[in-house]
Amino acid sequence: MSVASAASIIKHLDRSRYEPVPIRIEKDGRWTLADKPPTAISAADVIERTRLEGARPVRPGREAHLVAHPGEDTVLAIERGSDSKAADATGSATVTGVGLDVVFPVLHGPYGEDGTVQGLLELANVPYVGAGVLGSAVGMDKAVMKTLFAARGLPVGLYAVVLRPEWNRSASAVISRIAGELGYPVFVKPANLGSSVGISKAKSAGELETAMELALQFDRKVVIEAAIPKAREIECAVLGNDDPEASIPGEIVPSREFYDYEAKYLDEGSKALIPAPLTASQVAEVQRLSIAAFRAVDGAGMARVDFLIAGETGETYVNEVNTIPGFTTISMYPKMWEASGVSYTELVDRLITLAMERHAEKQQLRTSIT
Repeated sequence: MSVASAASIIKHLDRSRYEPVPIRIEKDGRWTLADKPPTAISAADVIERTRLEGARPVRPGREAHLVAHPGEDTVLAIERGSDSKAADATGSATVTGVGLDVVFPVLHGPYGEDGTVQGLLELANVPYVGAGVLGSAVGMDKAVMKTLFAARGLPVGLYAVVLRPEWNRSASAVISRIAGELGYPVFVKPANLGSSVGISKAKSAGELETAMELALQFDRKVVIEAAIPKAREIECAVLGNDDPEASIPGEIVPSREFYDYEAKYLDEGSKALIPAPLTASQVAEVQRLSIAAFRAVDGAGMARVDFLIAGETGETYVNEVNTIPGFTTISMYPKMWEASGVSYTELVDRLITLAMERHAEKQQLRTSIT
């Protein structure tokens, strides 16, 4: 999914202003300079290609090393060793540098969307698109996120948080508590994961036990949410730093019982309705809550805010904030902005500008009293 989004961004960059340097992070954690920019293909095709390829070998000289530079011209460089055949007279491989002026992280899930890469970029003092360390970390942790939503008075559905030690001590006690506090059905989610990975809907104690065992494979903390009756899944895009704007909302009509991993990326039956069929007052409320949720998690640059609207009562609940939303040309975030009058190319340009502005502002701060 990250590859498909990155390919779309590179394809639509204004080449009169920007020169893209595609950097790929392999599954084993190595950073490599791509031989060529990724091509725009569907998320389903990316998943299938990754499955078939497995671990990718890296050609000599293509492995990337991040080096911070304090000079004014280059804030961060990617150094790469050349092929061993090009070693100098001492037998050491030569090194070339690629200067980076701003980084556009297009990463989903842990070690990319959760503040870790953002912290690395902060240490290197390089501008980057999107939320900072705090906003990224909070945006990944569904339990902390809901706590902040509640502190701001935002409408949040009933939920519970279960840690692995509690489940290991007495799964039956947890199941009894969930039945009493939330009832069934419930949604069971790893607290720190994206793309609906590890999420299940449980309609009974037996299904809850199975769902917990799955979720705990991905995280030590699990969020369990009471299902909203006949819920409609509404999304809204936010753009900005201190004065964020909200887009026209959209609605997801999943092909399955709920919008799980398969419905998002593999099953073509899901539909996106943009604009969402909402009343004017509902649109205004979704946009207001989107900006409030964005600010609650200390968002910056971009975010997609997801809502659930109860089918019978029309009550609106803030579900979560996604600080690095999908960015293919058919992803909801750019499509909602396109419907709001902001083209894909203009959107990318504005996000880069916001990153540079935020970085410039931070450079005015003192980090020492001496």
